[in-house]
This record gives sequence, structure tokens and C-alpha cells, in this order.
Amino acid sequence: MHRSEWAILLAMPKQYKVISLFSGGMGLDLGLESTGRFRIVACVEKVPAFCDTIRLNQKAGLLHPNLKVFEQSIMDVSPEEVLDAVGLKAGEVDLIVGGPPCQSFSTAGCRGTVQDARGTLLWQFLRFVGAIKPRFFLMENVRGLLSAAIRHRKIAERPKGKAGEPLAPDEEPGSVVRQFASDLQAIGDARYHMDCFEVNAVNYGAPQIRERALFIGNRYNMMVNFPDPTHGSEAASASRTLFEDKPTPLQPWATLRDALSGLCEDEPAVLDFSPRKKGFLAMVPPGSNWRSLPEEIQRESMGKAWFAKGGRSGWWRRLSFDLPCPTLVTMPNHASTALCHPVQTRALSIREYARIQEFPDDWKFAGTLAEQYAQVGNAVPTRLGRVAGDVIARAMDELAKHKWRPSTNPPPSYRVVYVQSHVRTRQWFKNGQTLVWHDGEENGDASYSAPKTKRKVRRLQ
Repeated sequence: MHRSEWAILLAMPKQYKVISLFSGGMGLDLGLESTGRFRIVACVEKVPAFCDTIRLNQKAGLLHPNLKVFEQSIMDVSPEEVLDAVGLKAGEVDLIVGGPPCQSFSTAGCRGTVQDARGTLLWQFLRFVGAIKPRFFLMENVRGLLSAAIRHRKIAERPKGKAGEPLAPDEEPGSVVRQFASDLQAIGDARYHMDCFEVNAVNYGAPQIRERALFIGNRYNMMVNFPDPTHGSEAASASRTLFEDKPTPLQPWATLRDALSGLCEDEPAVLDFSPRKKGFLAMVPPGSNWRSLPEEIQRESMGKAWFAKGGRSGWWRRLSFDLPCPTLVTMPNHASTALCHPVQTRALSIREYARIQEFPDDWKFAGTLAEQYAQVGNAVPTRLGRVAGDVIARAMDELAKHKWRPSTNPPPSYRVVYVQSHVRTRQWFKNGQTLVWHDGEENGDASYSAPKTKRKVRRLQ
């Protein structure tokens, strides 16, 4: 090899080897690889269409040609089989990443927690960590996982005051994560420290309000930290100026307009609303929802939901170009979680979905249209993968300088760190009037409130 080529190779930063579990559409993986510090060497994903997506983009040169794809349920794959395929041994993998399916823990639906078979996939992730013993792991999930119980008791059956049967330890909020942490501590000769971060993608430049829980573990007794938000609303910037000494200015949140800028689609691929739904949505202006409809139409179109006390902001929702997008769901055309284009009466297209999640424009999705929406809607915003990747790469670089020697003073316990993840919802209704976000105009009355809590740490006992 020529001397100049050796110089280039020596100057390049080390790339850490990653095994990806529950890979899906690869949003988290692409975020990690975008740092230039990681290479995905193997993926485990059971859905054929999702695996077709991985292979399609690998063939197009967007993934490493030697990437191994395991099209199987994680329950049917042994960690040793994956290690053999990539030519590594236990202890030689730098990072395991993955997001076990999260519907069991979401506060948006009926919580089944680990009584639901999908909940046990958390422990499949742990099985791979225990067998492969990576230097670090990164597991992502919905924030609801942090409050989930191993055994869920319906709210109506819980004790009220002094009446009723007390909650058992496995019915207590947070018992899932406490059990996971306990089992992590019990891993043989590779005990892990773990920090969990409650974050929101919009606070780091993603054009989408999306809360996630990121669990970062390592076997070196190293406590890692997640950066403060770099972006915020006008209200957040104002409060930062009032209460902090020499604060770092926050950049404005990225908006739907930013995400879709330059995107031209003659015939967008859309999982669209029915004609009936379009009839109601056609009456809603940009940035508003069901409250803009006449009351008799509200009642007719919403049924019993009209009488609910909360959780109605997504009904007949038309988006605004001047706001970040709400959290993407796997189907954009439900009446109660509508994601209607700001000016066209249709759902967001699959390519618009991909832009909001910040997938590269040349990234292709395989499968039916519904399967493509599922891949993008379930993905981790690539932005969060990049930020988390930077955190982990810096920690690894620091350890590598010291020949990967574990600290002799392990942290006292696992931590859960709240990093301004809850974005206080904008007002939709005030003083008897609907607040509509008129794109491109002054919108002070419809702004988001400043965050009350910016960072908070608690110990996971």
C-alpha cells in the first residue's frame, strides 16, 4: 500500500462494530452510521418486507456489502450463530442496538406489559447482551416503559384511599424496568452500568415531536451523559434567557416546512383518508382540528369521543407547515390521530413520512404501502440515533485511550435522567375560541409553553 494511503487510513477514526436487533426500517442504525463511527455488521429482523428493505438498500450501496441479515424471529436466533456469521467472539462486539416492540408499554393503548408476549422481547435483547457481552448497548423504547408494571391491574380495580387490595411489587409502576435492571446486574462476568435518558427528538433538531427512552449500558463502570437540548420553542428560549447565566442560545425547532422543503411528488404514494373523512377534514384550516367544525358536525363525526375529557387533539387534525410534526404513527389516516397535509386534503405520503423521520432521500422501502408506513412510523428518528451515537463514540474513544480499563469506582446505581422530554402541548382552545395556526403569519396565541422541568435525575433502585 502506498504511504499516502496508509496516512489516510491512520487518520480515519476507528469504526465500531454493531449488531442490530429488531432492525425494522433501520432508522436507529442509519443514525448511528451517519456519525461515521459505527458499522452495522449484522441485523436480526423477522418481518420479510423489512428485511427486503435492508437488502434493497444494501444492493444499492447504502449499507456495507458484508452486512449479514437474519430474517428470523429473535427467539429463533442464537447469539453464537450471529457471532459466527460476522467472525467475532463474545466480548469483541462494540455495540448492540435495538428497540424491542413497544406496544405493550405505550400509554396510548391498552397496556399489557409483560403479560403480552411482546413484552418478553425485552429479555430477548438482554439474552443477546448476556451472551455476546458487547462493550456497550443501546436500547430504545417508548417513555411508557419507564412506568410500566410487570403485572397490570386495571385502574378501576386499583386501591382507592384505604380501600382495596394494595398493589403487589410486580404491579407497582416501574417494576418492568426495575426487574430488567436487576437481571442486567446478574449477568455473569460482565456486569453493566446503565443510564436511561428520557428525551424528545424535536429538541435535537428533528422536525417531529417524539418522546423516547434511551437505555445506554456499558461494562466499564462508566456513567455517560446525554447532551442538553440544542433546539427549542420561542417560549423555551425565553425562559432559558431568564433563568440561566450566559445560556447557549437554542436554535428554533425544525418545522414540517423544513422537513418537506424541496420535495416534489407528482403522484404521492398515500395511505389516504376515506371520502367521508375527507369531507370533515376539508372544513378544517391549517394548524387546527375538530374544534374548527360546527358543533353538530363535531358530535356527528366523533361519536362518543366528543364527550371525552382529554386526548382529542388528533381528531380531524390538519397539520401546519410552521410547526414540528406530531409523532408519526404507523397509519396516518385514522380519524382520531389524523395526519392531514396542511393544504391538500390527504394524509401525509410515505415519502413525506420518510423526510420527517430524516431518512436519506435515496433510501427505498420494500413491501406493501401499509408495510412501508409501518417501517417508517415505528422507526427511531435518525437524528436521535446520531446524537446517541456521538455520545457512545466519545465514551468509547475515552475508554480506548485507557486500554478499556473499567473504573474501580462503579456508579452507586442505575440512573433515569429526564432531559426535557415532555413538550407542553400548544393550546387549541382558549376563552371560547379555537386557536388556529395560520401558516406564515404571527402565531403567538397558539405557541407552545415553556418547559417546567429541564433536567432531573433519579436513581433506579
